[in-house]
Amino acid sequence: MRAPDSGLPLQFEHTRVEAGNRRILDIEALTIASGAPTAVVGPNGSGKTTLLRIGMGLLKPTAGRVTWGGRENAAATRRAFLFQRPVMLMRSAASNIDYALASADVPRAVRKRKISELLALVGLSDFEARPARHLSGGEQQRLALARALARDPELLLLDEPTASLDPAAAKAVEDILREVAGRGIKIVVTTHDLGTARRLAGDVVLLHRGRVIEHTLSGIFFTQPKTEEARRFQAGDLLI
Repeated sequence: MRAPDSGLPLQFEHTRVEAGNRRILDIEALTIASGAPTAVVGPNGSGKTTLLRIGMGLLKPTAGRVTWGGRENAAATRRAFLFQRPVMLMRSAASNIDYALASADVPRAVRKRKISELLALVGLSDFEARPARHLSGGEQQRLALARALARDPELLLLDEPTASLDPAAAKAVEDILREVAGRGIKIVVTTHDLGTARRLAGDVVLLHRGRVIEHTLSGIFFTQPKTEEARRFQAGDLLI
C-alpha cells in the first residue's frame, strides 16, 4: 500500500504578500521540516500571522510559491489552524469537537470515542456537557486545541496560543503542545513570549518587517544569535 502524501516539508520560495503599497511578507527561502516545534517570533507587525495563514493555505501570496511536501495547491486535509482568539460554537464542549470530527468526515460510530480521547488529552474530561462559551479563557483555548486535533493533522499551526492566558493556563497549553509534538505532529507556533519559545521550540524563526532575519536551532538562537536584530530582540529592545 502506498504511503499517504506528506504535507511536509512546508517551503516558502520568493514568497511575497503585499497590500497596496505595503509589503507584509518577503521571504526568499524558508523550510519548515518535520520534528520538534518551530517557534516564529518577532515584533508586532512583522508578518508572523500572515506566514501562518499562507502555511495553512488560507491566504495566497502575491508572488512566489508555497509547497507542502513538494506540491503546490495540496489539499489541507492534514493541516489545522488555531486562531489567537478561537470562536466557540454555542453548544457543549463535546459538541464543539463532534462538529469538527463530522467536518473531517469521521464516521459517527467512532466520534464518541474520539471526543472522549480528545477531551482527556486537553484535560477537559469533566467538562463534556458544559457550554463551551461558559468555559474560562484557558479552558476555551484547550478546547480549541482539541477541536483542531480532531482533524488528525500532520501540521498544526498556532497563532499566539498563550497570549492572553495567565501563567497556569499558559503552562497547561504548553504541556499539551509538548504531548502533541511527542506524537509526531509538527507544530508551528507564533509567540511574543521568548520563554514559550525556549521551552517548546526545536528551532526558531525571527521575522522583522516581513523578512526572515534568522532561522536556527533554538539552543543556538538563544545562546549564540547570529544577527544584531536577534540580540536586540532578546534583550527587549524595540526593532523599528
